Amino acid sequence: MAQSDYCQHLLISGKVQGVWYRDSTRKQAESLGVNGWVRNLDDGRVEALMQGEQRSVEALISWCHDGPARARVDEIVRQACPLDEEEPYEGFEVRR
Repeated sequence: MAQSDYCQHLLISGKVQGVWYRDSTRKQAESLGVNGWVRNLDDGRVEALMQGEQRSVEALISWCHDGPARARVDEIVRQACPLDEEEPYEGFEVRR
C-alpha cells in the first residue's frame, strides 16, 4: 500500500446536519490534503469517504469526532474502503 492509498468510509450520527458540518469537513480536508467527499443522508446522518496519507486521514477523522462548533457528534461508524483505481478522487467535494 502506497503512503497515500489509505481510505476510510464514515457514517456520522448526532446533530450533524444544519450546522455547517459538510462545508467545515471539506475545508478541514483541504487543509490536510485529504481527497474524497461528504454528503447528508436522508436519515440525518452524514456520510464521508476520505482518501490520502494515513496520518492526514486519521487527523481528519479525529476532527470529525468534534466537528464544527454547533455540531454534536454521537457516533462515527467507520470501515476501510477499497481504493477505486479507475476513478481516483482528486480534491474533496460536498455532495448534495
